Amino acid sequence: MPLTTPRLLLRQPVLADLDGWAELMADPEATRHIGGVQPRAAAWRSLATMVGSWSMVGFGMFSVLERASGAWVGRVGPWSPEGWPGTEVGWGLRRAYWGRGYAVEAALAAIDWAFDTLGWSEVIHVIAPANTASQAVARRLGSAPRGAVTLPAPFEQSRVESWGQGRAQWDAQRARLPLP
Repeated sequence: MPLTTPRLLLRQPVLADLDGWAELMADPEATRHIGGVQPRAAAWRSLATMVGSWSMVGFGMFSVLERASGAWVGRVGPWSPEGWPGTEVGWGLRRAYWGRGYAVEAALAAIDWAFDTLGWSEVIHVIAPANTASQAVARRLGSAPRGAVTLPAPFEQSRVESWGQGRAQWDAQRARLPLP
């Protein structure tokens, strides 16, 4: 079930991903818009949540690895826990991998998979209003702002917006988007 792109491998997360996952979640800049810094023990629990999502509902964010080096790049993929404002494909990358186009490359593969395998009719991206980098990724994916949404507890105080598109829009524009 792993997905491959020209530069990346997307697969289900495993315990061996903990060091990279914990590094991502310990970085104040990388986590500024995704819930904030987590100590290693909390990062373990968030990794376990993603592993559990795969077991419970058959999907969750993928661990993204650089094919050339095998390095853990980040987490990208489908996410729709109880009370979430929609069927999301989200992303979070270790800062060392920012600016290389990896978020777009991985999200393209994840969105294709969500539509084709999961049968989703729409994909959203939950983005903080100040997160201009993620807004740029969403635009490159062909998504547009849809307005403010409320997240479930304990995140209900977070100010976030939904960006997204439906399957028909994705199909109409997919050939014009970059690989994979």
